[in-house]
Amino acid sequence: MSQGNDYTPPKVWTWEKASGGTFASINRPVAGPTHEKELPVGEHPFQLYSMGTPNGVKVTVMFEELLALGHREAEYDAWLIRIGEGDQFGSGFVAINPNSKIPALVDRSGDEPVRVFESGAILLYLAERFGEFLPSELAARTETLNWLFWQMGSAPFLGGGFGHFYAYAPEPLEYPIDRYTMEVKRQLDVLNRRLAETRYLAGDTYTIADIANWAWYGQLALGRIYGAGEFLQVQEYEHVQRWAKEIDARPAVQRGRMVNRTFGEPSMQLHERHDASDFEHKTQGVISS
Repeated sequence: MSQGNDYTPPKVWTWEKASGGTFASINRPVAGPTHEKELPVGEHPFQLYSMGTPNGVKVTVMFEELLALGHREAEYDAWLIRIGEGDQFGSGFVAINPNSKIPALVDRSGDEPVRVFESGAILLYLAERFGEFLPSELAARTETLNWLFWQMGSAPFLGGGFGHFYAYAPEPLEYPIDRYTMEVKRQLDVLNRRLAETRYLAGDTYTIADIANWAWYGQLALGRIYGAGEFLQVQEYEHVQRWAKEIDARPAVQRGRMVNRTFGEPSMQLHERHDASDFEHKTQGVISS
């Protein structure tokens, strides 16, 4: 593998060329919108603008879990934001999330719209809004938040670190792949040791900590992220495997995985979700048949 030994950092970095790799066309060192574009608004209280990446899956799973519990007020419209095409830099999206990352949510159920961005913040907002998947007792609530924020802090090493250099960089480089592989395996070991002690991350109760972590580490353990299951030897983490498979079997999780998904089997892709019946009638498998 190439080591990149011919590169010496300049005294001052300047943005003179594309960064290379899968997302070179949308990477830039500044914030703000690149074009004017209003976002669509549907009829439901919650308007979600997202894509079926792990961070997006967290929120659609949460909505489907709330609806499965009978919370009719949790009905939502899920609009597809194609991040590879730069939809997240439209002026309407940037007004909701100045960081131009999916997912972004607007709650229109009150007198004034409430914007919520960052997937962990959205999970916490919805949990508090509906009184679900977040214990009220202080110690259990704190343990849930411990693992929620652990995920928020750890996943960038998995996604932006390991995922980038293993799957998206213009060429494979041994040092960063080794560096981030070591960290991802350490994180899997953290989860494995915890899940050897408890059924779910915060104890015996399924919470937003499980939803957040499963979207990344559960799907990684099931071989769905970066095609890296064999490389990382994910089967070695037996307690993560047990936990990942148990959550994967939940009907709401299966539905949530489909929403705003643009890859994989057409039957698993529901580009937009506006009604529960869309899972039967508007997947790409149905549309293309």
